[in-house]
Amino acid sequence: MSEHMNHHRRRFLGTAATTIAAASLGVIRPARAQSSKTQQADVAPTKPGPHTSFGPIKQVDAGLLNIGYAELGPTDGPVVILLHGWPYDIHSYVDVAPLLASAGYRAIVPYLRGYGTTRFLSSETFRNGQQSAVALDIIALMDALRIKKAIVAGFDWGSRTAAIIAALWPERCKALVAVSGYLITNLKANLQPLPPAAELGWWYQYYFSTERGRLGYTKYRHDFNKLIWKSASPKWDFDDATYDRTATSFDNPDHVSIVMHNYRWRLSLTKGEPRYDALEEKLSQAPVITVPAITIASDFDGAAADGQSYAKKFSGKYSHRILNGIGHNVPQEAPDAFAKAVVEVDGYTA
Repeated sequence: MSEHMNHHRRRFLGTAATTIAAASLGVIRPARAQSSKTQQADVAPTKPGPHTSFGPIKQVDAGLLNIGYAELGPTDGPVVILLHGWPYDIHSYVDVAPLLASAGYRAIVPYLRGYGTTRFLSSETFRNGQQSAVALDIIALMDALRIKKAIVAGFDWGSRTAAIIAALWPERCKALVAVSGYLITNLKANLQPLPPAAELGWWYQYYFSTERGRLGYTKYRHDFNKLIWKSASPKWDFDDATYDRTATSFDNPDHVSIVMHNYRWRLSLTKGEPRYDALEEKLSQAPVITVPAITIASDFDGAAADGQSYAKKFSGKYSHRILNGIGHNVPQEAPDAFAKAVVEVDGYTA
């Protein structure tokens, strides 16, 4: 890391991070009866921030896709790739990316396959939502942009994708920020039932496994996803404009197919593609992640928020954050805390 970048990072962790701590995190103290590497703080979900858009979206051919992405910050800065999940889009990072750009980072925020302006290059390509295919999209994006190595951060599908990149291609991942911890899917384990209260939280997976679910999601997708936002982040007082900016990304012509395949594949109700079998076999072994990492839990994670169930899956320098009062869309609900985690995990590599 250059002295120029060190200066930016020190400034961000100093003055800016002090502001972040005062405004959003309060004083972070080690959680009781938990590892000293675990910190928790009470955080009020932010009101819609000052940023509402990224400006012009760039497009690049990468692998099977023409990927739409936002880019902020100096072109020669350390790269941070910020990955969204379902039912969200790049606007989850509309306040995070400017914070990182101001600290000297080059922030890249891509639309995943089936979202926004990302399109398949061929009409013949199977609309596959399985985890390894989505991860390979991001590797292809890095190749297309000539990015050798990046900090990768995400939540929901984005957290899973980031963890897969860290696990399978550690040479491409400088460090990791993963909301909800270790989310790599194990198909065999997913066949086992959960307690009823836990199964209730995944009701939409079972709805999506039916033709009625596909038709319902196609017809009512705007209201459906707004309901998910409210249930996953009950304390977040987002307004209609904030939701609608993201909801336009669900008009992608492949969105329904990708979402349906993703959730049906996870439940072994439909197959993936043989071309990804070798990667899925590696992921089924629950590989340990060796790169420096910070995991973030929120109210959405319930009893798993302490991170103990997955702490041993991280063998490099590692710490865990608990954000009390925050729902599932951590980067948009608590952008300062998320940006600070990215900068801090970068410091683990110094």
